[in-house]
Parts: sequence; structure tokens; C-alpha cells
Amino acid sequence: MKNYIALSLLFISFSVFSQSQIKVTNLTADEILKGNYNPTDYNLANTNFTPEELPVLIQNSISPDSLKAYITKLSQFGTRNSGSDTTSATQGIGAARKYILQKFQQFQTQSNNRLQPGYLRFTNVICNQWTHKNVIAVLPGTDVSNHEVILIEGHMDSRCDVSCDINCKAEGVEDNATGTALVMELARVMSKYQFNHTILFMATTAEEQGLLGADAMSDYIQKENIPLKAVFNNDVIGGIICGETSSPPSCPGLNDVDSLNTRIFSFGGFNASSKSLARYSKLQYKESIPNNGIKLSLHIMTNEDRIGRGGDHIPFRQKGYPAIRFSSANEHGDASNGPNYTDRQHTEDDILGVDTDGDNVVDSFFVDFNYLKRNSVINATAAANCANSPKTPSFKIDSLDQDLMRVTITSPEDFPTYRIGLRTTNNDWDSVYTSTSKNIEIAINDSNAYYVSVANVNEYGIESLFSEEQLLVLTKVSEKSSIKSGIEIWQNKPNPFDESTIIPVFASEDNEGKKALLQITDLNGNLVFAEEQTLKAGLNEWPYHHGFGALGTFVYSVYVNNQLVGAKKMTFAY
Repeated sequence: MKNYIALSLLFISFSVFSQSQIKVTNLTADEILKGNYNPTDYNLANTNFTPEELPVLIQNSISPDSLKAYITKLSQFGTRNSGSDTTSATQGIGAARKYILQKFQQFQTQSNNRLQPGYLRFTNVICNQWTHKNVIAVLPGTDVSNHEVILIEGHMDSRCDVSCDINCKAEGVEDNATGTALVMELARVMSKYQFNHTILFMATTAEEQGLLGADAMSDYIQKENIPLKAVFNNDVIGGIICGETSSPPSCPGLNDVDSLNTRIFSFGGFNASSKSLARYSKLQYKESIPNNGIKLSLHIMTNEDRIGRGGDHIPFRQKGYPAIRFSSANEHGDASNGPNYTDRQHTEDDILGVDTDGDNVVDSFFVDFNYLKRNSVINATAAANCANSPKTPSFKIDSLDQDLMRVTITSPEDFPTYRIGLRTTNNDWDSVYTSTSKNIEIAINDSNAYYVSVANVNEYGIESLFSEEQLLVLTKVSEKSSIKSGIEIWQNKPNPFDESTIIPVFASEDNEGKKALLQITDLNGNLVFAEEQTLKAGLNEWPYHHGFGALGTFVYSVYVNNQLVGAKKMTFAY
């Protein structure tokens, strides 16, 4: 994790030279990622499962004890700072990456050599170290005709307040041994099975110095034209106790405990592939895992990450790949540090737990391993179904009248079932419909605008990723505008919102290039935000970052040529 305020300085200080000499050390893994392999060489001899059974089989195999063992071992390397010791077998980032590689090699043996471990090595000046390594393991897919790759990642490095302090004992248990352990456990469990598409497991380095390990892998993916289908990043994913401070939007106060919620961060509004992947992941968990125990509530956040922060999914998204981040509901600190900072994040106190009875054995843990298992299940379910998913369909929409829309699947291929996702003012779908016909009529009556996407469903009930969204507008904007200007403001989404929301403004072609002024006030009329934006024809989206903690109702107004177009209320409530 890192603070975006210092991001530009980090890139200047630690990345004088751009990533270079990027290489996968395992040549077999390298060729698999590029699609240059014979899939029959990696087929399981006996497959006594079908694709729709995999999420439950994987869920039953994920072990809280295994997760605990990985985290315990990672905490014993003293520090995993990117600039720390690279030669010791017991201390520093070098010992950590050797341990992870050894576990991947162990899983390779257990998978009949199907899993291919190695390093992604790259050069960059980071904390006075020149050569750095991500640890990877590649599980080949069975279909090279439609070669696609799914990435599950978490950063293995840790830090204290000073980014390159290699003397600080930064065990980094929550940030981010939890995410690393999740990746390791899924490599262990999922390598026992086979999938249509290739799965890449990765523990990155130098996240704390500007997402540099992830950036190196994204450069490699882009340079080699590897079709990266989805990125699942995991960072601060096992802790349940809130600190006095936390990265917004997190928990309300010190020692608040929450093991029932998980946050999914992703970029974008209308037609954003990363936000669509977040919706897909939530849907897979909701529908593929039986509700026979504790089930998490997944919250699709508006922002790409916590306000002012960032994670290893971002370099991939910036290059055009769908990428999301999973984080715990609670964080013990906001990494602000300083003389009065009492929380654990980015300190020597980010440890496994405490010894409450004096027997020198930790018996009160800061990480909930059962909660981490449930988050592992979320990742595994989405990744497994994504790795077995069919191609995404094309479609068109039109309105039959004000109360009826028609969705037509236009792809030539036929599938047993199709799904249609509809949303209005939410990050998540309001409804997901199922149809056996390529022509679907849906009754609508509560909005003038709908965002629509579709998916194919194969004979095993596995859904494709959902398509790009299309926007259906049911009213003429001139009829809704108070000044007959051809400009209409719509309800913000989501509403109520978390720390951020998106305010949509729809403009006719006649308003292309006009300046619009957005003003936000509280109910007493006090101005809290104002910004000008040049309109384009069609949908315009206005991100508004409110921050966290000030509950209440606000009014947003849009002016064009000093004339009020309209105003609406919105509510902040996390």
C-alpha cells in the first residue's frame, strides 16, 4: 500500500530508470503465458469434476490452517522491504521470495508438474537495489485456440514509515502477508484442477515504492501481447479490527470488528471493464457458493482505491486490462504515521498478534484466518468461473415504449442461456435477468436511463464476462430540462454513496463543447464543491470525492451560461 500524495516523489526517487530487462526465469512458464504450448501435455489424467462443481470443490479445499502457516512464516523474515537483504535464507525480501518459490515448487510436484513456478525478474533502482523479482506460478489452460490469462496477485513486500527503511522490523502481517498467503493458497488448491484459460499466480515486490513490481509485469504482458482477461488484486484482506485511523471508507472507530463485509475497488463509471469485473465477481460468489455457512457481503466501491491510496491492480487497469482490488472492511491505520500515530499499518506493530498468557505463543491474532478463507473463496470462485467462461456476446437495445425495453443478442453463436444486467444509479446491477431466447423484453418503469450489459451462459451454467454497457435513454432531454436547453441532470450513482459518487449529465448534440458548472451545497446552502467541465454529446460523468465521515444530504446543481439546468439531492451514508 502507498500514499498517492508522495507517488510522484517516489517515482523520481526510486525509479530514476524505467523498468528494464524484464524476464520470466522459467522458460516453460514464459511460453505458456504467450500461448506457445501443447495443452495436452498439461491435462489431468483423471477429471472427476465438471466446471460448475469447481467453486464448491475449491472452497472445501481452502484451509485456514494453511493460510495461518504461510503468514506465520512470512512474518519471521524480519522485514520484506524491497531494499532489504536478498541473499539471506532467513531474513529480508530475498528469504521471503525464496520461501514463496519453494512453496510454488511444492505445489508443482503435487500437481504432476502442471504448475510452473519461477520469477519475473526486472531491473530498476528501488531502495538502492538494482535487480528485483516477483514470484510467479503459471497453471496452463486447456484451450490455446482462445488463449486468455487470469491473474491473481498480492504484494509480498512490507515497510515502516520511511519507505526504504531496511532496519525497521516490518513484518507486514496485514499489509500484506494476508494477500500473499491468499495467492499461495489458491495456487495450492487450484493447481489440482484444470481450466480452459491459463491462471497466473503472482506475489509482487516494490508495491510500497510505487507499484513497481506490478508495473513490471504489466509491461511484460503488454509487450508480449498476452491476452490478460482479468486481474484480481488482494491487499490488506484478512484483518477485522479497526484502528484509531483507517483509509476511507473503512470502519467507524477504534476496535470496531467486522468479519462479514469485504470491499471491492475498481475504476470507472459507464462502460468501465474493471467495474464490470467487480460486478461479475460479486455475482459469481453470490450464485456459485451455497449459503450453508457464513457468507460475506461484498461492497462495490465507487473509487478505484481508498482515497489518496493505490494498489497493484492500477498498472494493469492503466494499460487497458480489467483489474480490481479486494480489501477488508476494516483497516488498522491509514499509514499516516507521524509522532502521534498509534495504529499498526506501516509500523513494526503490524504483527501476527499478541501473547496474552505469557507462554511465548501468540494466542490472540490480528488476522482472522477464517475471514481470510472466505475472501480466498471469493477470489477463487470468480477466477475459476472466469477461467472456464465462454466468449462475451454482442447485443443491441431499443425501447418499445416507456415501460418496455428489448434486448437482442446479435452474436451468431447460440448458447443455452443468456443473462442481462440492468442498473440505474448503483455501481452494482439493480437486476440480472435470465433468458433462453436471444430476444428479451424487460418491463421498466422507474428510471429514464438504463445501463445494460449481457453475458452468454454455457451448458455447464458458467457465465462469460459481461459485455460493454449500452445506455438506453427513454426521454427526450429537452422535455426534462428546466430551461429547455437539451441538458438533463440525472440522479447520482450510487445513491446513497460511500466516499465518492458519479453525477451524470446528459447533453444533446447541440450542446457539444459548452461549459457546465457543477455546484454542491449542504442543506443550509453552504458551498462544498464547484467544478467546471466541457460537455460532450451524450452521457457526461462527473466524479465527486466527498471523503469519509460527514454523513448527510447534499444538493448538486448544474449551470450552463449562468442558467440553472436543474438540481437533485444526494445522500452520503457508508
